[in-house]
Amino acid sequence: MVATSLDIICGQDGLFGYIGHSSNFIAEAQKLCELKQPCAPPTFDGVLPSISELQQQYKNGLLDLEMIVRSVFDRIERYETVDPSVWISKQSLEDVLEAAKELSAKYAGKPLPRLFGIPFAVKDSIDVAGLVTSVACESFAYIADSTAPSIQHLLDAGALYIGKVNLDQLATGLSGCRSPYGIPHCVYSTDHISGGSSSGSGVAVAAGLVSFAIGTDTAGSTRVPAALNGIVGFKPTKGTISARGLVPACKSLDTITIMAPNLQDAREVWYILDEHDPLDPYAKLPSSLVTWNVDFRGPKEGGFTFGIPPLSLLETCSKAYQELFQATVEKLRSCGGRLVDVDYTPFTKAGELLYDASLVHERLASMGHEFFVQNIDTLHPTIKSIFQSALSSDIKAWQVFHDQAAQTRYTMQAHKIFNALEGGIDTLVVPSVPFHPTIKEMLDNPLVLNSKLGTFTHAGNVVDLCGVSVNAGWMENEDGVKLPFGVTFLGGTGYDGKVLDVAAVFMDVVKESCRDM
Repeated sequence: MVATSLDIICGQDGLFGYIGHSSNFIAEAQKLCELKQPCAPPTFDGVLPSISELQQQYKNGLLDLEMIVRSVFDRIERYETVDPSVWISKQSLEDVLEAAKELSAKYAGKPLPRLFGIPFAVKDSIDVAGLVTSVACESFAYIADSTAPSIQHLLDAGALYIGKVNLDQLATGLSGCRSPYGIPHCVYSTDHISGGSSSGSGVAVAAGLVSFAIGTDTAGSTRVPAALNGIVGFKPTKGTISARGLVPACKSLDTITIMAPNLQDAREVWYILDEHDPLDPYAKLPSSLVTWNVDFRGPKEGGFTFGIPPLSLLETCSKAYQELFQATVEKLRSCGGRLVDVDYTPFTKAGELLYDASLVHERLASMGHEFFVQNIDTLHPTIKSIFQSALSSDIKAWQVFHDQAAQTRYTMQAHKIFNALEGGIDTLVVPSVPFHPTIKEMLDNPLVLNSKLGTFTHAGNVVDLCGVSVNAGWMENEDGVKLPFGVTFLGGTGYDGKVLDVAAVFMDVVKESCRDM
């Protein structure tokens, strides 16, 4: 329709319109009506189709909800023999079948909602009414009085809640190795970490147990497990998805996130969740958010600019990751990307603030200082050591304000780099993680390795960036095990659509190269 339109109007608010003759619209509609419907139900081997495929099959009457629900529970049961540490709690098969039955009856003969019959999981730091929210910490666990608005949006859109998934205790960590409910492992290797803190969310999606999962990201807790399990992990701009009903890890940084097998599915879920919540004190007014202003044809046709970290920082990656990242840069160039030098200093400095300054004390305030004082001995050993250190530090009040001022300064500098009106770049592309540790390596050196895992993620939360991690290739370790390699596309506040669009162009190139192999 755009190709046949008579005029294109582009605006700075990101909207465009077209004007065309009604005959064009009618002709296109007739073509759609003439499409033949499938005459036989599709084969279904337990691997969930994409959200759009499931939606189409539901609409065509080729799938029923009971079939999907039973298949999901069968797959979950089988996978528990591979990794029993993914789930903290699940709904019973009977309860989900009843929910599916009610959903089918509600929409019988009516247009189906956007996520009708799509199974999903929730990180166990987000409330679902009447169910326990544990944050992987028995001494903190409670029964939720209400459902978090973000989860309610999904239920209202017809999605099927399956259960709560594992996480690093108190959502503190990037390893996935800090939970009393067990250590989920990478879906491609029983020896390697899943990444955290949204560990269960990442594995549940990568293993095909659910269509998508809701996680959180405070220092990289979605981007890391997404990269280590070869899926998409989307951290939207903070304050665009309601954070009410989320047990805070660090209130000023926490973001509810989406993990999905592909960009299209992640974006579809994002459309549902991206609702302004006037009761969320950190919510951003939609009118305050910027959108990108580029050629209406999109980044592939119009081109895009991107920056990367300096060589000195990239050299902290494993040799295999360095080579894969260089291949990523070449792929970006091949699809219209222009590499631009950027001053990476604000991102480096902001990342250092997260744990090497007074900001870590916000974690104590977010969950309650008294809770940590009274329950410190009940915590996972690594989590205990982190908060014990914070409780015993002699941080001065003036240092808190000093670091907050530094955070504000780095945020301003970082967002200037993305300001299109000042010649800023469209996206900053970074390795999601610098390497992929084994579980043993992480347990032997939990604090140092965890910090290194956040080399390229920490800054994104401190200076309020949006970002999406996607699979960009594969590496084979010395044991012949193939493991995924992920890169993250970062953008300034409100540029969520931009990073998703550029990432989609990149993924098209990745898919083409895979087909040629």
